[in-house]
Amino acid sequence: MSRRVAHALVATLVGMTAIAGAALAQDADAVWAALHTPGAVVVLRHSYAPGGFDPPGARLDDCSTQRNLDDNGRAQARRIGEAFREHGISVGKVLSSPRCRCLDTGRLAFGQAQPWAPLQGALSDSDLRRRLVSEIRDAIAAHREGPPLVLVTHGSVVSDLAGLNVRMGELVVFRRGADGVHTIAGRLYVE
Repeated sequence: MSRRVAHALVATLVGMTAIAGAALAQDADAVWAALHTPGAVVVLRHSYAPGGFDPPGARLDDCSTQRNLDDNGRAQARRIGEAFREHGISVGKVLSSPRCRCLDTGRLAFGQAQPWAPLQGALSDSDLRRRLVSEIRDAIAAHREGPPLVLVTHGSVVSDLAGLNVRMGELVVFRRGADGVHTIAGRLYVE
């Protein structure tokens, strides 16, 4: 490959990266704007917690038996809250899976989190899983005005609600339209 062709290729790749970065920034701006609309809903996967599942024998009443946020996850949760404040967004009610990693994410990010069992999900019982997702969808539909409702949950629940696989600490924003229906405005990841 000649130097000229190599330089042209690099210039093209740099230009494509800049365009992609600008598109992501515009998408992020649109998502932040959607959070200012009355009745918006945030579905947030808990911040970083090493591992994949709770250890065998984990109990809801004892955080020491569960998979928990590490220092990175706690810092990430704080950054999520800072990003909301930087964008002038005050949240309303924060509901959370009763798992400690979710409650901690909500409390560190927003200063509050109330446990709500449906947000825990149900991996091994498909009928229960459908019922819980239906309950969550009803709560989203019922949120019609005021500041964003925040739901802190697990990746499987986000996937069931939004059809998206999200990273730990990533959130999906639902905007309430004029017709009263919530649709996905986009997603944000705060590192």
